[in-house]
Amino acid sequence: MRNVIPILTVLGAIVVLWYLAVAPMNVRVALDQAERAGAEVVPEGSVERRSVSVWRLMTQNRAHVAAGYDLDRPRLPTPQQVGQELWKTTGAMAMKGRAWSKRSLIYHSWITLQSTLWGFLLGTTLGIVGAVAIVYSRVAQMSLMPWAIISQTIPIVALAPMIIVVSSQLGVEGRGLPKAIISAYLCFFPVLVGMVKGLRAPEIAQLDLLKSYDANSWQSFFKLRLPASLPFLFTSLKVGIAAALVGTIVGELPTGAISGLGARILIGDQFGTPLAIWSALFAAAILAGLLVTLLDLAQRLALRNMGGQA
Repeated sequence: MRNVIPILTVLGAIVVLWYLAVAPMNVRVALDQAERAGAEVVPEGSVERRSVSVWRLMTQNRAHVAAGYDLDRPRLPTPQQVGQELWKTTGAMAMKGRAWSKRSLIYHSWITLQSTLWGFLLGTTLGIVGAVAIVYSRVAQMSLMPWAIISQTIPIVALAPMIIVVSSQLGVEGRGLPKAIISAYLCFFPVLVGMVKGLRAPEIAQLDLLKSYDANSWQSFFKLRLPASLPFLFTSLKVGIAAALVGTIVGELPTGAISGLGARILIGDQFGTPLAIWSALFAAAILAGLLVTLLDLAQRLALRNMGGQA
């Protein structure tokens, strides 16, 4: 309960602010529909209303403000509308036995999850190997770390199309590998930095103690550095898995894919269906939450087995 109450408090505040933002975001659309239906709107004409602030429009047309909460294609849907759309494309379809239909977000989440996990595995492997090289080699530290930092200054929205084009030129079939590479790109850096910090966490006195027992580098690594790095590693992995998911979704946008959460967001934008966009965004957030929770459970289990504080 000590953790649940603050979470629910923040969630409640977000929902309240969300509901308050719906009216000003949707008032222009609501007034346009009311005017087409023959209702009196001030001022008349959508062109004239463009130069009027939403707050003034709401004040002058109080009777039509509530209509902004029940639009078919709102600029900002209400939490209730998003929840209904999310249920319709997940739980309701699963109950009908259509969970793997191409209209189901469960199916699209699975497509995105596959590339996310492959990218996470690749990025984590490269990050850990790079961290070990940096800690044990001064040459690697002076050469690899600056390039790793510089790589993160390249916007992923600019890099993603380049990766896709290069993959196509190399004859890579399918869209899974390019998405995994983009995912690994975002995942690599936080794992690298966290693992370097963790491997350097042991104090000099602890390292000297192992030397006094004539421990070699491998024994020092597995008995001291690696156990000390686990809390840092798992923290980085939680950041990395969320970044990997974002990378996969971004990678789905320029590929013209028809499957995956990124594809659903793009299709929703192209066809002007905000509810499809928001439901896909919430599905991505739920998926990220589940992945981070699984890593948190793995962290507790690993630390408990190693005698640390879970």
